[in-house]
Amino acid sequence: MDTITMRQAADYVEQEVTIYAWVTNKRSSGKIAFLQLRDGQAYFQGIVVKNDVTEETFDLAKNLTQETSVRIVGIVQVDDRSKLGYELLVKEIEVIGESHDYPITPKEHGTDFLMDHRHLWLRSSKQHAIMTIRDEIIYATYQFMRQEGFVKIDAPILTGSAPENTTELFHTEYFDEEAYLSQSGQLYAEAAAMAFGKIFTFGPTFRAEKSKTRRHLIEFWMMEPEMANYNHEQSLALQEKYVAYIVQSVIDNCQLALTTLERDVEQLKKYTQLPYPRIEYTEAVELLQKNGFDDIQWGDDFGSPHETFIASQYEQPIFIVNYPKSIKPFYMKVNPNDPRTVLCADMIAPEGYGEIIGGSEREDDYETLKESIIKFGLDVDTYQWYLDLRKYGSVPHSGFGIGLERAVTWICGTEHIRESAPFPRLLNRIYP
Repeated sequence: MDTITMRQAADYVEQEVTIYAWVTNKRSSGKIAFLQLRDGQAYFQGIVVKNDVTEETFDLAKNLTQETSVRIVGIVQVDDRSKLGYELLVKEIEVIGESHDYPITPKEHGTDFLMDHRHLWLRSSKQHAIMTIRDEIIYATYQFMRQEGFVKIDAPILTGSAPENTTELFHTEYFDEEAYLSQSGQLYAEAAAMAFGKIFTFGPTFRAEKSKTRRHLIEFWMMEPEMANYNHEQSLALQEKYVAYIVQSVIDNCQLALTTLERDVEQLKKYTQLPYPRIEYTEAVELLQKNGFDDIQWGDDFGSPHETFIASQYEQPIFIVNYPKSIKPFYMKVNPNDPRTVLCADMIAPEGYGEIIGGSEREDDYETLKESIIKFGLDVDTYQWYLDLRKYGSVPHSGFGIGLERAVTWICGTEHIRESAPFPRLLNRIYP
C-alpha cells in the first residue's frame, strides 16, 4: 500500500492508500461521517461509512477534534463536487496527535486575534492558498532569471551605507562601527553586475518607516536585478516581461489556490498582455489635476489615492516614468531630455494595489555621481567603493526592485499585505 499526498490522487483512483492529514472539521449523520481534511498540499474530504468500517473506527471518526493529526487508510474516489476532484473512502483511522480546544474555530475572528495566532492561522485554506502562490512566484522568478541569463548574487543584510534615506534604516552597532539592516541590496548588486553582467539579488530587507497602511511591512523580501550595458528602455522591457511571466506561472500552476481565493483568472490574464502602458510623470500630474486632485503639484510624490486613480485608467500595470530628481535617490541618471527629471519608473499595479516595482538607469559618470552624493549630504568616503564602480571600466547600467509581498498581495487579490508574509512584521507587531 502506497503512502501518498492528495495531489497524487489522480494516479491512485480506486486504489487503497495511506495518507497523513489533519482534521479541519467534521459532520456526521447516523450512518456516515464526513471528515474535512488537509495534508499540507490540499484540502479534501474523507467519507466514513458505518457499515464499511469497524464500530471503533466509526466512533473515532465521529469524535475527532479540530486539528487532530491522523493516519488514514482509504480508497481514492473521483468527486466532481470537490475543488480537488477526489475524495477518500476511509477504511482505517489512527490518531497520531490529539488536539483540544483549538483556538481558531470555523466562526469569525477579529484580525488582531488571528494575527496573535498567526502560527496556527497559516493552516487555514485562504492563508494556505496565499503562501502557495507566494512560493510559485519565487520559483517562477528563479526560472525567469535563469532563462534570461542572470546570476543570483547574495547582498549583505548588514551594511555600512544606505541606498536611500538613513532615517528609514534600523541602526545597530557593528563592533566599533555604525551599521544598518539593509533596506536594499542595490548598491552591492551594481558591483556584482560589473563582474557578471546580469545579476539579481533576492532576500530580506528592512524599512524603519512608521507606516500602518495596508501596503507596508517592516521586514519584506526584495528581488533586485542589475544589468550592465542596459539602458532605461531595455530595463522597462525586462520588467514587464518578468511580471507577465510570474502572473502566467501562477495562472498555470496555482488553479486550486486561485479558486480558494475566488480570484478572477480572466482579470489576471490581462496582465500577461504586453506591452504595458506608460505615462510621463508630468502627464500623470496633469491627469490628476484635471480630475479633482487639487493637492498635487509638479514636484510632489504620489500617494496611494493618486496611484490608484492613475492605474484605474488602464487595464494592465502601468509605468509612470521620469520623476523629478528632487524626490528620487542620488544614484539615478538625469534625463537628458528634461534635466529636472531622472530616468526612472514606478510600475503601478491595477485594482488599487499601488507601486510594485521601482527602477532606474543608474548614474555611470564618476564626477556626476560624486557631486550627487555631496548634494544629498552623504559622506563620500562611505560611498567610495560605490564610486569605484565608475572609476574602473564604467558602463551604462540599469536595475529595478520588486517587493515580493506587494506582488503576492496584488496577484492574490487580498486586501492587506500582512497576509502575504508567513510571519509579518508590522509597526506594532513582532509576535509571533
